[in-house]
Amino acid sequence: ALLGVVSGVLFAYAGDLPRVTALDDYAPSTITRVYAAGGEVVGQFATERRMVVGYDDIAPQLRQAIISAEDAGFDSHVGLSMSRILITLVRDVFDGMRDMFAGRSSRPAGASTLTQQLARNLFPEDIGFQVSVERKIKEAIVAVQIEKRYTKREILTFYANHIPFGHGTYGVESAARLYFGKSAKDVSLEEAALLAGIVQRPARQNPFVDVAAATRRRNYALQRMADEGYLSQQEADIAKQKPVLVKGQPRPERSEAPFFVEEIRKHLEQRFGAKQLYESGLSVWSSLDLPLQRAANRAVDRGLRKLDQRRGYRRSAVKNILADGQRLDRYRHERWDRPMAAGDIVPGLVTAVTPTSAQIRLGVYRGELGRADFTWTHRTAATDLFKPGDLIEVSITSLNESSRTAALALEQTPLVEGALVAIDNRTGQIKAMVGGFSFERSKFNRAVQAYRQVGSGFKPFVYTAAIDRGFTPVSTLTDEPMSFPAGPGQPPYAPKNYDGVYEGTITLRHALEDSRNVPAVWMMNQLGPAQVVSYARRFGLTGTLQPFLSTALGAGEGSLVEMTSAYSVFANQGIRMTPYSILKVSDREGNVLEENRPESHDAIRADTAFVMTNLLRGVIQRGTGAQAAALKWPLGGKTGTTDDNSDAWFLGFDPDMTVGVWVGHDERKPLGPSETGAVAALPIWIEFMQAYLAGKDRDNPPQFARPSNIVFLTMDGSRTSPVSGASQVTDVGEAFISGTEPQPNPWPTSPPAPQ
Repeated sequence: ALLGVVSGVLFAYAGDLPRVTALDDYAPSTITRVYAAGGEVVGQFATERRMVVGYDDIAPQLRQAIISAEDAGFDSHVGLSMSRILITLVRDVFDGMRDMFAGRSSRPAGASTLTQQLARNLFPEDIGFQVSVERKIKEAIVAVQIEKRYTKREILTFYANHIPFGHGTYGVESAARLYFGKSAKDVSLEEAALLAGIVQRPARQNPFVDVAAATRRRNYALQRMADEGYLSQQEADIAKQKPVLVKGQPRPERSEAPFFVEEIRKHLEQRFGAKQLYESGLSVWSSLDLPLQRAANRAVDRGLRKLDQRRGYRRSAVKNILADGQRLDRYRHERWDRPMAAGDIVPGLVTAVTPTSAQIRLGVYRGELGRADFTWTHRTAATDLFKPGDLIEVSITSLNESSRTAALALEQTPLVEGALVAIDNRTGQIKAMVGGFSFERSKFNRAVQAYRQVGSGFKPFVYTAAIDRGFTPVSTLTDEPMSFPAGPGQPPYAPKNYDGVYEGTITLRHALEDSRNVPAVWMMNQLGPAQVVSYARRFGLTGTLQPFLSTALGAGEGSLVEMTSAYSVFANQGIRMTPYSILKVSDREGNVLEENRPESHDAIRADTAFVMTNLLRGVIQRGTGAQAAALKWPLGGKTGTTDDNSDAWFLGFDPDMTVGVWVGHDERKPLGPSETGAVAALPIWIEFMQAYLAGKDRDNPPQFARPSNIVFLTMDGSRTSPVSGASQVTDVGEAFISGTEPQPNPWPTSPPAPQ
């Protein structure tokens, strides 16, 4: 009869069960990782955060702790423990009767072996997790099949890699890294017992949720290890007395390049699909330079904060915890649980205020904001700015660990946005990208997705077309009030200079260095708007560029990454490299799925590019970008500002790298009076370049490649005529394409008067 029942059960369920042979190619969901150029992990994508390891990569005490806590008879049973099943069945019957008479319900106790747990975790769609006789039958059949096909060593490895440990983490390797910041082969005895204890109820018994419950379960695992002979009772008792210490965070660490990583994620999902992205454990090698990315993060953050502070303090944006019914002495902010260091900007709680200062708490640290620490607000009394309970932003100037005190300065979250892109001139690889002030505030990537008016940043394209058409740096242009026909029924177009001053006849160089508006429009009219727009397209600009005269002043639109790539053409001998960020993508077996290499496009002639580079170096040496001259490095660049100061740009380069910065609001509104590209964007660019140049040999800077047909002439004081007898001096003075250079004046001052 028993044999008939068993045969009937097997016949009824065998057809609906999964094939355990699928484990021969065990490939669970694993983490897709994005690596920076230096090998650092900068991004991860996964539905189950898992790192698959081998049996020998799991510490022996961790294997012993799991077996002791979950299935002491693992090495002797064949997938089922009949003794545990009978004992549990009897206990469940008596408990059920007791609860029935008491008028309460209870959940039956489990008797699953480690192999049964593995079966339902491996095949949840076929077996399920609901409490039922049907599930237990299916689970038992699959467990026996697993035991029949695989060794105990293999089964334990499957189990250790597959089980959940809470907070989206699966497998012992990822769990050890999450809770202790180390590999599973390096965990100590008490750490191994803690991990084994989490297995039973990972959502409730992990130390991030309930330390007391995690400690109790850890001690249970230690005692079971002693009972099973894996360690002595004395060793277990000593380990039980140790506190639970965790080093990780319940949430994955924030990426240092979130906008960059998000662009990669979108590409991978479009190319390979969401399932392969989040479950197949791809390895993505990117072009990101992590030290440069950190410098970009700092430069944008500080630059936007300084700009925002020039607009004044916003008391209305401050949160007060007392209004929510919380207490000053019990309030905790999640940021306070992470390490703090000088230079960090963190939330601070105002605990007391006097007319001259405010007392601030940052977790275990205490600090004071005096008048000198909030001078930018133009307020003299702290009581005009703060109230007890205010949660404000402060920057840490210094920390004293012994006294737990901090020197602080007042900050505030800026409303303005900004973006930065750094591109390698010779390859087109994107080395750093910041798409906004905060990825948490807005995931919109202003470096890639935003198309904004480029302002005077367009003028170099006008003058590139002019150089190609025979103009030279000393060609004279007209800088005086003028108007141009705008078409039937339209008023004439009358451009104006930013400063309202007109200088008459000036050189092309001076017009570019000082970013004069009228000469740029005059030049575009001379060349033809359609001709200039066609040149801009060669530089890779895809935004709205109409063949109108106003386009010369940046009425057209472009993205920051396109504009930065376009400016790299000048330093790269007229060659435009397609920007890219992914070097290689491989699957978990190491098979290459995608590989990208530099892709070049001829944009302009090399000699034209060199003359423009020389002109743009003058912008930094004498023009609107003169602040950057203090860097004392071969640099070229151009500021850009729209008419109403709603967009501020600076695009600049050295022989190896081109960096673009944009500052503005998401909605088109002014940044403020005088917030030009030189004021709002250039300081961010300079701070980034200072970090970029920190590791360079300042005594031997690289040089821009000079084509063989470039001629240098030493010019006179007006920079309009070459000095007699000083033609073709190497790399000194003004650069000309051979054949276009002016002839030197044969008279040293002025010709003799006629007789």
